[in-house]
Amino acid sequence: MKPCPACGRALPEINRYCTYCGTGVAIDTAQKATVQASEATRDQLNLHILYGMVTVLVVSVIMPPWETPPSQPAAFLGFHFILSPPQPDAIVSRLLLTIELTTTAIAGLYLSFLFRSKG
Repeated sequence: MKPCPACGRALPEINRYCTYCGTGVAIDTAQKATVQASEATRDQLNLHILYGMVTVLVVSVIMPPWETPPSQPAAFLGFHFILSPPQPDAIVSRLLLTIELTTTAIAGLYLSFLFRSKG
């Protein structure tokens, strides 16, 4: 505990300002070095996971989920290359494609944050 220079109340060592009067409390050199060191080490997202996420997103757009045309009973036809649909009248399932792209993007960003590197 250290005293506030203005009002004299006891403050924890980590406080930079007095919680009672708002006066700035002097930080000793050891604390300044710790604060500067913590500010200098910034977290960076894992770029390898982000590159993988972009690759999966591109593949997802190239190989979208197909479904039967509206005139037929609804059925999932699988993932096929965009230039070679499974049936002549087959259409891209926009709902499944949206779910796939959103899930991939959220998972990629979460994993790149989870496995971030100290920089």
